[in-house]
Amino acid sequence: MNSELLKKIFLPLIVLVIIIQVWSGVASIVDDFPTPSDTYVYAFGGETADGDEIEGVLADPFYIENQDDKGIFWQILASLQRVFGGFALAVLVGVPIGLIIGMSKTMQYALDPFIQIFKPVSPLAWLPLLLFVFQDINTTAISTIFITSIWPIIINTALGVKNVNEDYLNVAKVLKFTALEKVFQIILPVAVPYIFTGMRLSLGIAWLVIVAAEMLTGGIGIGFWIWDEYNNLSYHNIIIGIILVGVIGFILDVVMGKVADFFDYRKKM
Repeated sequence: MNSELLKKIFLPLIVLVIIIQVWSGVASIVDDFPTPSDTYVYAFGGETADGDEIEGVLADPFYIENQDDKGIFWQILASLQRVFGGFALAVLVGVPIGLIIGMSKTMQYALDPFIQIFKPVSPLAWLPLLLFVFQDINTTAISTIFITSIWPIIINTALGVKNVNEDYLNVAKVLKFTALEKVFQIILPVAVPYIFTGMRLSLGIAWLVIVAAEMLTGGIGIGFWIWDEYNNLSYHNIIIGIILVGVIGFILDVVMGKVADFFDYRKKM
């Protein structure tokens, strides 16, 4: 085992130990704050420090009591469905717009001010308006994700187009390529790594947005589940929810990173 691999394994473990110690310190200062050991019991089941027998959130993640009472697996699945719905729409709309902006100065001048204006708007600002328009929880969540996650895709796609070597475009002119031929044979091969970088950022934003959106819209989903646990004063489960959101976000980022690296010709040279 080389030193680089050892660092990747042991350094995070050291940080984890520090985090647990800080967490334990906070729990000793703040009354009724969940301790790491009790949170573990609430996650996997067992007996708490007070002697209470707990089944555990992750002990039976697939249960279905009724339409509104389901295990944590179904909560996460519902959130992921909304995330990928909004993310797919953002890709379908964002990539063509990014290509157009990158290929046309006129379109860049026309659209760039509005991109810069709407890009920093919080999803919580869009949510009430979209809920009023659609009157539906799922459509509102998906549209909120779409609006807030489309900007990295547009910006990175346009950046990829602008990085196409001018000589390649001149060759396309000499060969009298059509607009579609120029896009698919010259521009996309260069822009694809940038597009996937934008998609990676977009997916991270989408997962970030869904938790806040579900807290306000209700229904089934990990965001609503966390808010419901807060209303039930179950702070152990809130921490479990936070950890699950973080782990899933990490997995999504790693997967998209691998996909982006696969399509990045620069890392294969």
